[in-house]
Amino acid sequence: MDPHLLRTLRLRSHRLTAPARSAADVARHMLAVQAQEFWAGRWALAARSRGMPTLSAVDRLFNRGVLVRAWTQRGTLHIVPAEDLAWMLSVTGERQLQKAAPRYRELGLGDDQLAIGERVIRGALNGGNGLTRLELFDVLLKAGIEPSGQRGLFAVQNLALRGIICQGPVVPRAGGVSRDQLFVLTAEHIPESAAPGDPVGEMFARYIIGHGPATAEDFAWWSGLTLGAARAAAAASADDERIRQIDDGVFVARSMPRENASASRVVALGSFEEYYISYSDRTVACPPELSAAIGPGKNGMVRPILLADGIVVGTWRHSTAVGRHTDDAVPELMTAGAADEADVVAALDRYAAFIAG
Repeated sequence: MDPHLLRTLRLRSHRLTAPARSAADVARHMLAVQAQEFWAGRWALAARSRGMPTLSAVDRLFNRGVLVRAWTQRGTLHIVPAEDLAWMLSVTGERQLQKAAPRYRELGLGDDQLAIGERVIRGALNGGNGLTRLELFDVLLKAGIEPSGQRGLFAVQNLALRGIICQGPVVPRAGGVSRDQLFVLTAEHIPESAAPGDPVGEMFARYIIGHGPATAEDFAWWSGLTLGAARAAAAASADDERIRQIDDGVFVARSMPRENASASRVVALGSFEEYYISYSDRTVACPPELSAAIGPGKNGMVRPILLADGIVVGTWRHSTAVGRHTDDAVPELMTAGAADEADVVAALDRYAAFIAG
C-alpha cells in the first residue's frame, strides 16, 4: 500500500486525526494501549480524545473500574477496558506463562512457592481490599517468600497472568504525577464481563479496528501469539462484518472513524506509543535513520515521539517527578523543517494541560 495512504488511514484508526468522545471510548476502540510507563499509557488515551482531558479525569476511570492495567500480551503492561480483560487473558495468558517458566525456575519460584503466594495475596485482598506492589511484596515476605531480585515481581505477575489480580484504582501522589495503582482481586473488581464466542478472532478484529491497516504479521507481533495463530485468525475473519481485506494480506475496518479536518498535523505522544510500536515494520511511521534514536534501545525503552503528518520527526522529554511535572517539556526535532515551532509548542502545551490537570 502507498505509505502516505497507509499513514492517513492509521492516523484515523488510532483516533489521532479522528478523536473519540472520551478516554473510555478510546480504550474500547484501541482494546489495549501499552503502558509500562503509566503516564504514557494514560496520555495515549487522552491524546486521542476530544477537548482537553486531564490526568485526574483518566485516573477516575481506573477508580471506577472502567479501566485496568495488566500484562495482557508480550509480558508487557497494557491499559484495557475492564470488561475485556478476562477473555484477552484466555487468549494470551498461557503463552505468557510458558515464556515466563524458565525465569520462575531461575528465581526458585516453584509450584509450592507460587501456591503460597496465591494463598496469602488472595487473603490480603479479599473483601475489596487493594494493595500496592510494595505492600504485596511485604505480604510475600511475611509468608517466607523473599521478594528481592524480581522474585516478588514475578510472583505477582504470575497471579495477574492467571487473571486472579489486576491493577485498578490509582494511588494519589502529593505534588507529583500519580504512578502507583492498587492491586485488587479481579473477580471482585470486575464482577461482570462477556466473553466473545471466538476470543482470538475478536482480538484480531479489535486490533485491526484500532490499528489498521495491518497484517497478520503485525497482529502476531502486537498480540504475542504465534504467526500461525495470527494467520489463522486473519483467515477466519472473512465472516467478520467489522473488518475487510483491502490488499494482499492487509486488513482494515469496514467503518473507520471520521477524520476531523481541524485535527493538528503535529502531535506529541508518549513512550511506547501504539502508533509506533504496534507493527512488525515501523518504517511507515519512522524514517529508518531515526529508529535507533527512538528505540527500542538496549534497555528496551522507546522514547516519546513528535509526529508531523503521521511521520516521526523528533522526540521530547519531560519529568513526572514530584515538583517537576509542571516544568516545560523539551522537544528535540530530528528532521529539519518538518514541523513549525508553533505547532510543536501547541502539541506539548496540550500534554502540559493534561499532566497538570
